[in-house]
Amino acid sequence: MSLTPKQIDEQVLDWLAEARTRIVADMQMPLQVNEKTNARDLVTNVDREIEQYYVQQIHTLMPEAQIISEEGYGDHVSSMMGDVWYIDPIDGTLNFVEQRAEFATMLALYHDGEPVCAWIMDVMQNDIIHGGPALGVFKNNASLPVPMNKVLADGLMVVSGARLIANQMGLPQVSQQALGFRVYGSAGISFMHVLEGRAIGYMSKMKPWDFAPGAALAKSFGLMISDIDGEPLNMLLSNSVVVSTPNAHEQIMRIEKQTNGVEAGTDIRL
Repeated sequence: MSLTPKQIDEQVLDWLAEARTRIVADMQMPLQVNEKTNARDLVTNVDREIEQYYVQQIHTLMPEAQIISEEGYGDHVSSMMGDVWYIDPIDGTLNFVEQRAEFATMLALYHDGEPVCAWIMDVMQNDIIHGGPALGVFKNNASLPVPMNKVLADGLMVVSGARLIANQMGLPQVSQQALGFRVYGSAGISFMHVLEGRAIGYMSKMKPWDFAPGAALAKSFGLMISDIDGEPLNMLLSNSVVVSTPNAHEQIMRIEKQTNGVEAGTDIRL
């Protein structure tokens, strides 16, 4: 990787501007909508178009890089060695189709498993949170302050609505101990709330392209991010993801142990 993080950041911001122009123009036309696994798991012609655009740009900028992407235009990646890009062209496709709002487009770059840069754009608000460990974290052109290290009782938790209803991931218990909870239907939008300090954490089961950008930016801020057992995320597989302030993370991990019947001080699942 011969380019600096700043050079990569500037380049990708140009891609995002072009992607937004295409998305907004496509929204004026009838969408081609298909189901993937069920009626809530959708893909559109816009998802495919934007992913192909990003893949072409990445191949031009960094020909040797590998790409992990949602709609299948990337590579079959089995190792995090070297440069690995993540693409989620339309994050929150159901929101995109039904609401025409509260959806994101996201990218991230990792090198040898460590985050370099990441970008999350709220498309309709035209806001981008971007940066990385060597750059800091920005909203558009302004530096974002590090979120306050609040406990659960002092802030809102963003959660997966489907998993809350299904009583998974200890979400009912976490939500009860938080000041309140919110559901947005988009990982990118949810991560943005946490990064801006409007929520103290976010919990959901996600694919790598859903969490890689938010994880990179959260690490740049010193936020805690792990799987549901407090272990590092597997960047190649789906994970039950917890991202939060350090104080809230400690409380969430304690709740998870209690919820799953794990005795304090042990790692044995009963």
